[in-house]
Amino acid sequence: MAGFYEAILKKAKGTVYDLGTGSGILSAWAAPNSDFVYAVEINKCIAERARSNLEYLDNVEIIIADATKFSFSKKADVIICEMLDTALIDEEQVPVLNAVRKYLKDSGIIIPCGILNCIEPVQVDTENICYEEDEHPKNRVLGDPKFYSRINFMYYLPETFNESIEMKIKIPGIVSGVKITTFTLITEDIICGPTPMLNPPLIIPVERIKVYPDDIINLNLHYKMGGGLESVRARIGNIRREVQ
Repeated sequence: MAGFYEAILKKAKGTVYDLGTGSGILSAWAAPNSDFVYAVEINKCIAERARSNLEYLDNVEIIIADATKFSFSKKADVIICEMLDTALIDEEQVPVLNAVRKYLKDSGIIIPCGILNCIEPVQVDTENICYEEDEHPKNRVLGDPKFYSRINFMYYLPETFNESIEMKIKIPGIVSGVKITTFTLITEDIICGPTPMLNPPLIIPVERIKVYPDDIINLNLHYKMGGGLESVRARIGNIRREVQ
């Protein structure tokens, strides 16, 4: 939250959209330096709580609507959208921004401005996709992290990710999963790693395969950003092994 506070304090100006406003805290930070803030929230109960929290601000309007379907009457200088989840799989950040970006001025900015995703092969005993929280489930990293995706929110983003990723093994063991870690680029200068509340690492099980140092494993990874964890598919395609 400190990172968002710093970015909003420095960047908020003119007309601001706060998409998925929740309690309204980001709108409250944006309001003092902005002409007007449109705080959009789809959940009526949450929106009413935000309205109560922000009633002391006369330049904030609470809009109860689906941001992907709402027609804004004025273009934004700044779009704030904190619908974040690891690899953007289980939240609506990408479909919402794809729908609303047309209302951003040519000189406008988006907070956060993007994310970086990295992946590691792990030895883990789980049969279900899950988040790593308080060092559970226990997992042993078998290779160096590999950055496989950088996403810039200023541009239209295909919502489906479907690529093959090569990972090099450093430690012998049994690959039984991969771990995705997401870093949030609040601005180009403010980067936040995962926390229990923001993008905890995601463990995805794969078929168990014995591996040795310098093996190269090829992972076929598929998911839909905003499609939920049920959209995730991961499979090891092949292993390239050094001949000793």
